[in-house]
Amino acid sequence: MKPFELFRQKHEFFVDMTCEGCSGAVTRVLNKLGGVQFEIDLPNKKVFIESDKDTDVLLETLKKTGKAANYIGPK
Repeated sequence: MKPFELFRQKHEFFVDMTCEGCSGAVTRVLNKLGGVQFEIDLPNKKVFIESDKDTDVLLETLKKTGKAANYIGPK
């Protein structure tokens, strides 16, 4: 385990995704942010992000997709 992984937390977000294009937008903004690992659950409109970044930063990044997004809580 790398030292920085000790501080990484997994967070669950709701993102109003309706199609593959929406999940592609989420992938693009999170890859651009960097320093995150994520999993997209399109049918349930959820994104699970593992990162040491603040949840506000993650939420604002998800909102850059133009979709409604909310922080659900730690996973």
